[in-house]
Amino acid sequence: MWERLWGRKSGPENAESQGQETQGQAIQGRAGLADPVYKEIALQLTSTAENSTPDWTTAFAYIEDIDDGRGYTGGLVGWCSGTGDMLELVRAYTTAAPDNPLASYLPQLEQIMDAPDKKRPALSHRLLDPSFPADWQAAAEDPAFRRAQQEERDRVYWGPALEAAVRDGVGPLGLAIYYDVSVNHGPGDDDESFGGILATARKAHRPPAEGGDEAAYLAAVVDARVAVLKSWGDYQKHGRQDIHTGLLETGNLGLVPPFSWSVYGDRFELGSAPAPR
Repeated sequence: MWERLWGRKSGPENAESQGQETQGQAIQGRAGLADPVYKEIALQLTSTAENSTPDWTTAFAYIEDIDDGRGYTGGLVGWCSGTGDMLELVRAYTTAAPDNPLASYLPQLEQIMDAPDKKRPALSHRLLDPSFPADWQAAAEDPAFRRAQQEERDRVYWGPALEAAVRDGVGPLGLAIYYDVSVNHGPGDDDESFGGILATARKAHRPPAEGGDEAAYLAAVVDARVAVLKSWGDYQKHGRQDIHTGLLETGNLGLVPPFSWSVYGDRFELGSAPAPR
């Protein structure tokens, strides 16, 4: 049923052994993309690109300046002090827990976002150093901050990716690609953002919901995001696009375990259906 729903290719090039097929039975027959197991798989795939581990729950306390022109980057999806999503996260956290370790930084985060883009990285250090990273890590021990991170991730990145995936008729691999593009490129309809990248792909190939070939369409999505990464100067030969090109080559559009993937030269494997977290 899994293969029928999501179009996993069969035949000599993609044949699986009987033992491998039974490994996937735990999640065969799940008919809706909103099933939490698909979300867990997508979160694990993106986590290997963001934090070099499939265990996305290790990233709550992550915080550093990675010299990408976006100031401090932190948390589950890499909220940035220079792009506004970190400000929104801290606002949401403060609404839930007013006396939190990060509430006092709201004026500084607002001041950073009031400045021109090019000034934000330097302002992030001038206004937030030296205590902000330590206070972020301390906040990560607070269940309220962990909830805020998960809720903002879902509101800003996961929810729009799921909605678009359902609209376009893609399966679990498509959903995982959409989520990764959403996290990496951010919301919006300009050419460099999530909506714009999907629009570029649709010009090259029709999505499945419009009668197009799913694999060809998803390859167009990957190509469109790679073009943006190259324009940013962020493209790496074995970067995060390798996750998706490798899985597309296997024809496993349903992400039926077991399967493996590579990113930044590291190899990972999902042996069986993961428990959603």
